[in-house]
Amino acid sequence: MLSEFDLIARYFTRPTRRPGPVTLGIGDDCALLTPPRGSQLAISSDMLVEGRHFFPNADPFQLGHKCLAVNLSDLAAMGAAPVGFTLALSLPAARPEWLEPFSKGLLNLADRHGCELIGGDTTKGPLNICITIFGQVPPAQSLRRDAAQAGDDIWISGTLGDARLALAGYRNELPLDKDMLAGAAPRMHAPTPRVELGVALRGIARAAIDISDGLVGDLGHILHRSGVGASLDVDRLPPGTVLAAQAADLRRRFTLAGGDDYELCFTAPANRRDEVLAAGSLSSTPVTRVGSIEALPGLRLKDADGMPLPMQLTSFDHFASP
Repeated sequence: MLSEFDLIARYFTRPTRRPGPVTLGIGDDCALLTPPRGSQLAISSDMLVEGRHFFPNADPFQLGHKCLAVNLSDLAAMGAAPVGFTLALSLPAARPEWLEPFSKGLLNLADRHGCELIGGDTTKGPLNICITIFGQVPPAQSLRRDAAQAGDDIWISGTLGDARLALAGYRNELPLDKDMLAGAAPRMHAPTPRVELGVALRGIARAAIDISDGLVGDLGHILHRSGVGASLDVDRLPPGTVLAAQAADLRRRFTLAGGDDYELCFTAPANRRDEVLAAGSLSSTPVTRVGSIEALPGLRLKDADGMPLPMQLTSFDHFASP
């Protein structure tokens, strides 16, 4: 039987892997971070609860990846470079056959982004995973939700909707065959945080948010915080590879309000389109211009011909959604 300290030592304790802001990691009462002069710390927390955010018996390697990816995505939305993270883990039992692949999925992604595990806690209980992540960003270059201005373009990274399509398949809401489900499922289980794009957009983009609960709701946070409205060209939204083969109504609904995409939605001045495209190229991330910020409050949805689309959509709500 593994003790709490054996568990931490075996699966999560490693020496600091590179010089930088992490002055002291796991092994003391607190970690110590020393950000470079002139940088601000960007901090975000996310909790993943079994049965709410992931299925019981989820693949532990993929789960380890995803629980860090969703936090890295928050840093990306601020234009922040990863520094370190803490992990608070509640487990029904300390099973090596679960802990080993979980820690590998988590730490492989952490290594890919130079993000150190610097502390946390473990306890016995229902499976819950809580990560707090730390990044750094120059003060004048953070991408904030309250910075959009009328006349800005609205951009989307990557593609949308395949994660929601996979969920519909798992729930038997749609008749997806095995190949379709296998094609869409990686977007749900192992999202790609757009960290490199977020950093490349510093000084170019104005406002940004990561799309976790659905584009309509998440873009709405930018509009609310910035005191502006928007017009969205719905048929320009980039669908995922599998979703692209579905009917137009389904494509529209899942790209607009699917959730779990972890792509970036951001705004930038219209005269900086070439720089946005260059940032996408530099970070090997496709970017698509899908609308514009307007002074009139509210979100207006239009089809490919510029005609209004009377769609009533809502984003994911952790207390209201099934």
